[in-house]
Amino acid sequence: MEVRMFTVGPVQENCFLIRHDGADRAVIVDPGEEAEKLLGAIEALGVQLDAILLTHTHFDHVGAVAPIAKATGAPVYCPKLEVQVLQDVMAYVPWPGFGPYESWDPEHTVEGGETLELAGFTIDVVFTPGHSPGHVTYAIADEQALFSGDVLFQSSIGRTDLPGGDFEVLMRSIADLLGRFPDETQVFPGHMGITSLGAERATNPFLQELTG
Repeated sequence: MEVRMFTVGPVQENCFLIRHDGADRAVIVDPGEEAEKLLGAIEALGVQLDAILLTHTHFDHVGAVAPIAKATGAPVYCPKLEVQVLQDVMAYVPWPGFGPYESWDPEHTVEGGETLELAGFTIDVVFTPGHSPGHVTYAIADEQALFSGDVLFQSSIGRTDLPGGDFEVLMRSIADLLGRFPDETQVFPGHMGITSLGAERATNPFLQELTG
């Protein structure tokens, strides 16, 4: 698997472009900002975009969805509980000075439990609420990879002080990931650096109550 990470926008959000090594089909996860940069990368790789996968719909993760969907024709997969946010992005931006972002009507919804076959990957959708009500994680078990959005970070966890956030629910979501996937699983998070479940189990101060 080839994963290209693009850290975009003023909030430094991580967007991931994923394909099999050398393949001509790909998926993109959480295109949050800088659509021209992301479209340039897609064009430079010469790939067809099979899907735009959203872990959740906070503005820093969806700001480039509409222009990329328009340019590529790729369908958008959005958490079912958060469709209304994607349909009216600017109404849910909590602070002034961000945007404007274009809204989008997603072609597909996910809520956890689905298995997607995209770009040659088998992708399991795991419901991981807590940071936001409908948050999902995309798991590619064959590649030992999790695209975790804002659930789990390197030495940290997603914030829960935004509307719909819930610390106890988030911790249950993280515990579910730790119990379901092996320590070797790489975590590709929505902010900060790439890590692994094992590294976070061993060193993340927020997880000590789960692992101690």
